[in-house]
Amino acid sequence: MSTVAVIGAGVMGKDVAITCAAHGYDVVLVDRDDGVVAAAPQQMRKSLRRYRMMSPAVAGWDSSEVLGRIRVTTDDAALDEVDWVVENIVENVAAKEQVYSRLREVCREDAQVAVNTSCISITRIAALMPRPDLVVGMHFMNPVPLIGGVEVIRGVHTSDQTVKAAESFAATMGKQAIVVNDSPGFVSNRLSHLFMNEAAFLVQDSVAGPEQIDAVFTLGYGHAMGPLATADLIGLDTVVDSLAVLYDEFQDSKFRCCPLLKKMVAAGRLGRKSGQGFYTY
Repeated sequence: MSTVAVIGAGVMGKDVAITCAAHGYDVVLVDRDDGVVAAAPQQMRKSLRRYRMMSPAVAGWDSSEVLGRIRVTTDDAALDEVDWVVENIVENVAAKEQVYSRLREVCREDAQVAVNTSCISITRIAALMPRPDLVVGMHFMNPVPLIGGVEVIRGVHTSDQTVKAAESFAATMGKQAIVVNDSPGFVSNRLSHLFMNEAAFLVQDSVAGPEQIDAVFTLGYGHAMGPLATADLIGLDTVVDSLAVLYDEFQDSKFRCCPLLKKMVAAGRLGRKSGQGFYTY
């Protein structure tokens, strides 16, 4: 198996690293924050323990073996021999431009790049690399080890070979690729962020509490998780940033971020990663 670089050791990056390592890949997990790098191994161990209890399919993963395949570092030099790069940093174009400036310097020119972004155009990001034909969107769903689908997004310049390689990469992790065309938010987040945003408006307007709103989705619609529990899992700061991208791209008022979401982010109530969001963890 080849080596995968995962850029960004946030919630999504750690879960992608775990999933790749569990399916035989050696993983280099890169983050520029020393504190994040120091905390990541223990956080991944805790997450892996939780996922093994939640899913029979994951229960057989050997924690020591999986974590032993993951190297966490701040050193970009580790990227010079990887075959796949999976980028997972914050939903901010300026921050991504800085990352791709670094990737241009250290990655092999033939390395394939999977952009695991929520809403930002894959075509826009691909333009930052010398080989935009090798850049493809791979939008993993939360929680990555437990979800069987990956949204694969074809940018304007993404080659057929790169799309097929992304489908094969997903399959090696036991995931089904769902190929869509590039548009801000793609399919998944263009829909899901409307649900999460409107659910926040329902809380703000005192129509119902988070438990009742999510119960409509889990008990009424048969969803595995309600929109507010999903927002907490993703991170409310990520939801707010993604809605800002969608609003900016479409100039459509339906993507106007609920003020309650902004207020909660300002208060540091980001969801699971802070211990408090719409629910307490």
